Amino acid sequence: ATVITNLLSAIPYIGTSLVEWIWGGFSVDKATLTRFFAFHFILPFIVAALAGVHLLFLHETGSNNPSGLNSDTDKIPFHPYYTIKDILGALIMISTLSSLVLFSPDMLGDPDNYIPANPLNTPPHIKPEWY
Repeated sequence: ATVITNLLSAIPYIGTSLVEWIWGGFSVDKATLTRFFAFHFILPFIVAALAGVHLLFLHETGSNNPSGLNSDTDKIPFHPYYTIKDILGALIMISTLSSLVLFSPDMLGDPDNYIPANPLNTPPHIKPEWY
């Protein structure tokens, strides 16, 4: 929340208004935390939806040359070849990640997670330099 607040408040003229619109102000209370969790839950879905709409329009209408030429003659048809190719690539990536997660879930894990807990000493990743 601090990073988002700092980035939004750095925008000239409207930064403070954006911060107050998203969080409800600079204070941290129940309403702010509710907005924070809702914002962080909904934002990935919004980004995925916008990326999907972008790909949909790109695949249906094609890409054109940004040099100022007539866009009707420079269209490159993307649909249906690249649409199927994108869907196949996404399915391969999702199936690879799913098989990794389902068949060997500890492969990408941190080995420190398997050290038995000892309440009498501080774990090495928490110890400060002067400790």
